[in-house]
Amino acid sequence: MYLNGKAKEQASYDAIVIGSGISGGWAAKELCEKGLKTLVLERGRMVKHVADYPTAMANPWDLPHRNRMPDAFDVENPIATKCYALDEATQQFFVKDADHPYIQEKPFDWIRGYQVGGKSLIWARQTQRWSDYEFQAPARDGFAVDWPIRYADLAPWYSHVEKFVGISGNKDGIDTLPDGEFLPPFELNCVEKQIQTTVKNNYTDRHVIIGRCAHLTKPQPIHLQQGRGQCQARHLCYRGCPFGGYFSSNSATLPWAAKTGNLTIRPDSVVHSIIYDEQKGKATGVRVIDAHTKQSTEYFAKIIFVNAACLNSNLVLLNSTSKRFPNGLGNDNGLLGRYVAFHNYRGSLNASFDGFQNQYFYGRRPTTAFMPSFRNVKKQETDFQRGYMVAFSASRAGWQRGSSQTGFGAEFKESLLTPGDWSVYMMMQAETLPKHENHVRLSPDQKDPFGIPQLITSIGYDDNDVKILKDFLMQGAEMLEKSGCKNISSHDDNRNPGLDIHEMGGVRMGKDPKTSLLNKWNQFHNVKNVFVTDGACMTSVGNQNPSITFMALTARAANHAVSELKKGAL
Repeated sequence: MYLNGKAKEQASYDAIVIGSGISGGWAAKELCEKGLKTLVLERGRMVKHVADYPTAMANPWDLPHRNRMPDAFDVENPIATKCYALDEATQQFFVKDADHPYIQEKPFDWIRGYQVGGKSLIWARQTQRWSDYEFQAPARDGFAVDWPIRYADLAPWYSHVEKFVGISGNKDGIDTLPDGEFLPPFELNCVEKQIQTTVKNNYTDRHVIIGRCAHLTKPQPIHLQQGRGQCQARHLCYRGCPFGGYFSSNSATLPWAAKTGNLTIRPDSVVHSIIYDEQKGKATGVRVIDAHTKQSTEYFAKIIFVNAACLNSNLVLLNSTSKRFPNGLGNDNGLLGRYVAFHNYRGSLNASFDGFQNQYFYGRRPTTAFMPSFRNVKKQETDFQRGYMVAFSASRAGWQRGSSQTGFGAEFKESLLTPGDWSVYMMMQAETLPKHENHVRLSPDQKDPFGIPQLITSIGYDDNDVKILKDFLMQGAEMLEKSGCKNISSHDDNRNPGLDIHEMGGVRMGKDPKTSLLNKWNQFHNVKNVFVTDGACMTSVGNQNPSITFMALTARAANHAVSELKKGAL
């Protein structure tokens, strides 16, 4: 449907945001607060906070299959079913494999959430700032291209975001992991504290901290104004939290934007492409396909924010062709879709711990112990580039052993009430290097159900990733052994890229239009009124969980966009 005159005026906005997830919600909030009439386009269904969390309070016995997915589901969804957070109570927030097909030139598990709120409903909620060691790394180590910003550029925006989101954490004074605006932290348990002490006594470059996470341990007035309440430590977060205890677009940014009267959300809107006007030399709107009727519609705006999540943002931009940009919007240098990277999660360790049999822990803490990267941080120390974060937790089995424990009668029931021995689980979150060959592109002949070209993923590991894995397994085992752990076993699950759900790049920031697509404000170098602020914009990936950085970049870019728009520069 093509609009003219009054119809076009009714379909026109100051700003369009493509995607309603973590970064899209922040774009909507900032733009609406600054007075811009903003349209948010979401390809999935509407999900309203609380009202559309049908399983949030369900017990396992309330669910038809006791919270397990039937075998038929696993057979039909070999990709989605690999995600740790997908079960019978959360399945409604995950994309089924057949709903949006793609082509794996190399194995890649693309985990997606198509609904208002996107993956902000099902994210792991871990939030660590970057430091200058991450922003300076490409220039120092010679991979990717130099970031056009440094920590000082983003620090006030981290604070801006953290105060609104609500981040539980401790001020640890570690230069490699800057402190932020924190609510009271969760607490390490006794075994984790034992490991913390051992690491401190044995290593000068390693620090064990409680994980920083987007949970309201002590809601502040700004959070109460959002209608959110204290985290109940239920750890049922992936179902949607009726308390608003963790941050999501649904509980926080989108309702906040709606209160301004400037927000319009259009769900069930599959974005086909961005419209580029040859005469004006800028983007003028977005083509949308209705998810139900498959009718095509165009919406128009002065500025456009692309926040569809990394690979979908790449897809939309690659499909946004014109005479000026035959290979995708802004793609003069042929780098659109290139240098996609991710986090390497392949390595893990398990161990047992004797002692502390008289101690337990309370609740289901929604975070773990973390150790910031200690490899190649300040200088090159190993035969591989970059490094990894470590996450670990200790627990006692307790009553949940009943699912696999045999027996009956009073003795059996009594045994279920007695906590088991302590066990420790440790995992890696490693940086991968952006490489030209790791890319996505559009299929020339295969389409999705909406007639849009399918995405081809060609993303894999390299020797550097294997070296990092081996180093983590060796160092992790050493730290656990020194801490008194026993029965230490190491594992390489050889998972496909993508299952980390931290894919980044393809539309990277940089200083030079010849080697990057976006400038320091997340604007296309050659299409100034289009901004990309989700994972697609990342020049490199660091080893921290990325979402808080996406949010800070988005808030910063949105405020710049509004300033430039008011100056008449866009």
